Amino acid sequence: MANESRPCPCGIGDRFDYEGCGQEVQVEHIKAYVCKPPASTDKAVVVIHDIFGWQLPNTRYMADMLTANGYIAICPDFFAGREAWKPSDDWSKFDDWRKSRDPRKINKEADAVLKYLKEQCGAKKLGVIGFCWGGVAVHHLMMTYPELKAGVSLYGLIKDSDDTSNLLNPTFFIFAEKDDVIPLHQVTLLEQKLKKNCKVDYEVKIYPGQTHGFVHRKREDINPQDKPYIEEGREDMINWLNKYI
Repeated sequence: MANESRPCPCGIGDRFDYEGCGQEVQVEHIKAYVCKPPASTDKAVVVIHDIFGWQLPNTRYMADMLTANGYIAICPDFFAGREAWKPSDDWSKFDDWRKSRDPRKINKEADAVLKYLKEQCGAKKLGVIGFCWGGVAVHHLMMTYPELKAGVSLYGLIKDSDDTSNLLNPTFFIFAEKDDVIPLHQVTLLEQKLKKNCKVDYEVKIYPGQTHGFVHRKREDINPQDKPYIEEGREDMINWLNKYI
C-alpha cells in the first residue's frame, strides 16, 4: 500500500498464479490480450490495466471473468510498448515514470482497439472498465467516445480540478473507504459535480473497509473478511455492464 516512499497505492498485493484463457494478438501498433466466449456475441469490453501493465495476471483474470459472463474482453497495452512499473523499481522515480504515461492521452490506442473489436471481432455493443491508472483512463474515454455505452472506473485517482461531469454514457465509479491515495472528500466532490452537471446515469459507490485495488488485487482465501466486498464489487461491475451494454 502507499506510504511516503511509495507514492502510488497499487502495491502488487497478492499476485495471482494465473495463466489466462485468452491469447495475445497484435492490434496495429500495440499488443493486446483477447479472450472470447464459446458462443458468438457482439458485446465487448475493453479492460484497462493499472501501472503494472497489460500482462499482470490479476488483470487478465478480470478479463477472463468478463468472458465467462458472455463478453469479448480485450486488455491492450495502453503503455504502447513502454515499460510497465515493477514493484522492485525505485519509487523515488515514480513521478517521472508516470508523467510519460498520461491516462488521458490514449486516444491513438483506443482508436486502434475499437476498430479491431468492430472489424475483427464483430463487436457492436462496447464498454470499458479500468483499474487505478486505468480507472482514470475510463473516465477520460467515457467523456470522449460515444460508442462506449457503459464504463466502470475502479479506484481511479481524482483531482479537484478535473472536469468530471461531461460523461457521454452511463458510468459507475468504485472506490475503497480506506484508500490511502483517494481521500473520501474527493469522492464526495466527484458526486457533487456529477449530481449538478451530469446528464447520463452514473453511480458512485464506496466499499466499507476496503483498500486500493481490492476488486482485482486481493486473494479471498488470504483476506476472508474482505471476500464479501470483493465479490460485491465484481458483481456490481458485471451488473452495470449487463444493464447498459
